[in-house]
Amino acid sequence: MAICAAVALACNEGLHPTTCPGICGTVTYQGSLPDSLRDSTAAVLIVAFSTFPQTPADLLRFQPPVPAFVDTGGPPRRYVLQVPNGTYEWVLAVWEKKSTTPLGAGNADSLLREIGFYRDGRDTTAQGTGRVHVGTGGGGAAAIDFVIDFTRMHRICHYFPPCPP
Repeated sequence: MAICAAVALACNEGLHPTTCPGICGTVTYQGSLPDSLRDSTAAVLIVAFSTFPQTPADLLRFQPPVPAFVDTGGPPRRYVLQVPNGTYEWVLAVWEKKSTTPLGAGNADSLLREIGFYRDGRDTTAQGTGRVHVGTGGGGAAAIDFVIDFTRMHRICHYFPPCPP
């Protein structure tokens, strides 16, 4: 009985569920970053969109303005995407290529690749959108875990056809 009391006092309310300020989860890599991409990789980002982008220019309106950066390999990593409360139709992982010119609508297809997105299992749309609700009162969304495979990257024009060669 004394041991149980000591354990209970040692916990000191430390075993409560945790929430995150927005959207959280883990990023796991399937394989590693190919050598052909190693020198040209600027970043891997996690971003969210309140509504699914309709044009390449809309791709620059992601949330939050400072995306979550994650490593390009190694063991699973936790990320936190600090977005305002609301609904997000597209949450995705993006590979960004190094460039000497700033990212814009005109070069988004050459600098960005989708490498994973949240997909609601009940959603049958081609682009794989899913509604993610970030709660009020400090509650975040359920965990969104990404498995990134750099051999399965999609060009931005995949979502805004046609794709030039």
